[in-house]
Amino acid sequence: MLDVARHFFRVEVVLRLIDRLAAYKFNILHLHLTDDQGWRLMIQSWPDLARIGGSKAIQGDPGGYFTQEEYQAIVEYARARFITLVPEIDLPGHTNAALASYPELNPDGRAPALFTGSEVGFSSLSVAAANTDSFLEAVIGEVADLTPGPYLHIGGDEAHSTSEAEYRQFIEKAQKLVLAKGKTPVGWEEVARGELSPQTLVQYWFNSDWALKAGLQGNALIMSPCTKTYLDIKYNEETPIGQTWPGSYTEIQDAYDWDPAGFLSDLPPERVIGVEAPLWTEQVATPEEMDFMFFPRLCAIAEVGWTPREARSWEDFRVRLAEHGPRLEAMGVNFYPSTQIPWK
Repeated sequence: MLDVARHFFRVEVVLRLIDRLAAYKFNILHLHLTDDQGWRLMIQSWPDLARIGGSKAIQGDPGGYFTQEEYQAIVEYARARFITLVPEIDLPGHTNAALASYPELNPDGRAPALFTGSEVGFSSLSVAAANTDSFLEAVIGEVADLTPGPYLHIGGDEAHSTSEAEYRQFIEKAQKLVLAKGKTPVGWEEVARGELSPQTLVQYWFNSDWALKAGLQGNALIMSPCTKTYLDIKYNEETPIGQTWPGSYTEIQDAYDWDPAGFLSDLPPERVIGVEAPLWTEQVATPEEMDFMFFPRLCAIAEVGWTPREARSWEDFRVRLAEHGPRLEAMGVNFYPSTQIPWK
């Protein structure tokens, strides 16, 4: 997953990433397209979402957005490399960019200022507002029509400013709209607070209670534990960029030496549909910084995703990764030279 909402990355940077994902057999690219700091996809029926909501980025850096033609070019470029693009429109929280673009989406009818900070949980779409239904139908409809793949991610995380009743109402409404467009809904683990469709995929990232609830009632899970797969987390205390909010670092061995099927002990392993490595970009502003946080942990995640736990060995992997270092250099990848790896 690449977050283009906090910091916006233009088409050529995303295509460069797709080439690198294809080299390691990644078959999904999840684009986090909207957040408090920016709305990054033109919606023709609500154009100010991109024009206004996409005009800024975190820390006051330049904003931007994809036209529908640019987005479709990314989708097709990925498809030609056997990668399915999954768009995420994060709702009902993480919505300040949308609320700043259209006052009528706010409970008081007044638009907040555009936001360039890093706090979370303060914004909420007004589920009961008169225009919310038409907004949801238009946005989900246009994104679904632009995306040939089977999935549409509705977000659902950290909606701390949404009442429980409105949150449940939103989740049920959004799922129905996605399903009506012939897509499979995907949501972060918090969506288990609402009544889930059996088709909805749930993405575990932090709270095992919500994830287990979803899995035990029959929903499939995507495993993205923040202590293993969140690639915006620092490698160690000396790492120049990155975050530490999980209370731990994520070195190469941490990203490699775990089992998605057994990570939640009470979860039936057949509920695990796959693994995903998100890169949130609060502190990632350039392609070189993106490389540094992705690689070589992305190589570890690829092997975790494709190889059963019993067939993996950390000692074997670290030797093979060391031999792979010259190839990363030849590709121009600005990778992190971990001391855990005996680089050649």
